[in-house]
Amino acid sequence: MTPSETNPAGRTQLPEPHGATPAWELLLPAASAPARARGRSLQAALREAVRSGRLAPGTRLPSSRDLAADLGVSRGLITEAYEQLTAEGYLRSGRGAGTWVGGAVRAARPRARDLAPRSTDARADFVPGTPDVSLFPRAAWAAAQRGVLAELPHHELGYPDPRGLPRLRTALAELLARRRGVVADPERIVVVSGVSQATTVLGFVLHARGMRAVGVENPGSPQHDALYAAAGVSTVPLPMDDEGLAVGPLRESGVRSVVTTPAHQFPTGIAYSARRRTELLDWARSVDGFVLEDDYDGDFRYDRAPVGALQGLDPERVAYAGSVSKSLAPGLRLGWLLVPEALAEEVVERKRTMDLGHPTLDQALFARFLERGDYDRQLRRCQRAYRERRDALVAALEEHFPGAEVTGIAAGLHVIAALPERYGPQERFLTRVSAAGVAVRPLTDYTHARARGREQPGVRLVLGYAHLSPTRIRAGVRLMAEAVAARRA
Repeated sequence: MTPSETNPAGRTQLPEPHGATPAWELLLPAASAPARARGRSLQAALREAVRSGRLAPGTRLPSSRDLAADLGVSRGLITEAYEQLTAEGYLRSGRGAGTWVGGAVRAARPRARDLAPRSTDARADFVPGTPDVSLFPRAAWAAAQRGVLAELPHHELGYPDPRGLPRLRTALAELLARRRGVVADPERIVVVSGVSQATTVLGFVLHARGMRAVGVENPGSPQHDALYAAAGVSTVPLPMDDEGLAVGPLRESGVRSVVTTPAHQFPTGIAYSARRRTELLDWARSVDGFVLEDDYDGDFRYDRAPVGALQGLDPERVAYAGSVSKSLAPGLRLGWLLVPEALAEEVVERKRTMDLGHPTLDQALFARFLERGDYDRQLRRCQRAYRERRDALVAALEEHFPGAEVTGIAAGLHVIAALPERYGPQERFLTRVSAAGVAVRPLTDYTHARARGREQPGVRLVLGYAHLSPTRIRAGVRLMAEAVAARRA
């Protein structure tokens, strides 16, 4: 932009343009737009110049006649642009005083930040909770997408049933009954954006019923506090024992609903015993309450067939939630919630007010994926890969950390590794491996803050492995061992 001059009133004034000086080069592309779009393009270019600060507040604009001549457009287009931006507050004008850039605009230059969680820059990352998204079946998914776009009736592109497309709910009912042993009525399945939305929806419904607190496993998922707090419900940490959630403290807590992961508890890795399942359901009936079952990785059991879902024992006391986040990809934001009849109407209405239903195309695509057997093939593929990686991790721990004990059942996407006392104390161990570029999480990170006690001797780690190849797993464990050994020496 050429140097500005100052008029007697102290205002900044651009030199009169001749031959399209650099002051107005920013408008040249707009002036070259097709005739029907030229006026809108000029207005948009002027508006952006004011927003970005290229035209500062107090800057005098050329007369409509001069600017039109410089840009090679009609004077009417410039006059219309000045009038429109004056009406919007970007410009100001006075009779006989010309047109000036107004002082109302305070917009910062827009920028798009990416707040998605990303893996660390560690040389070895054992943080749990992440599947291997490179296993996503792109070819099969693309084929299903083409099929859906070719066959989907026009009317299904309208607002959907907030519960989900009947076709998808029917396919999900068949899948869940066959693979997880649930009592699956398509009328009581609600398609949601993952287990997080299922949790929040249930929180709102419980709050509306007068429940202001819900029990959660301790240790357990750290996300529950924020999800339930968003619905106005607090969480009460309840201790675990070797069979599952301890029923005594549960009864004493006074809560009437509790969140559980009975097929493969996160993070301890145990499966609830048959006795504990029965006791938990007896408690729910005695307090007229509900068990909220998060079946986050129930399909992945490596030493035997997976234990069926708790919901199958009492579908009127258990709300069952799951998703494709571990089997396909978290970014699909696709899950399901199977609710007791007593909660169904309230859950559906809450889902309706939250988002008017899940995207239709995504639902139809997943329904086709289920119907054609593609999802079963994907589960088998993940099962083979994750079992191999778990075996690699257990073997590497045995080799590099003699005496280490892997606890919990052979399932899921993580293990609990208890290292001997000689590798502790835990804080010193974590400091050493972190300095070596290894990202790990101790079990204490998943213990509720209100229930933490004195740290146990030794080191107890929650190690995720699903997102790592066997080679990277072995290299990461070796690096961790070398870091500890070097500091001890």
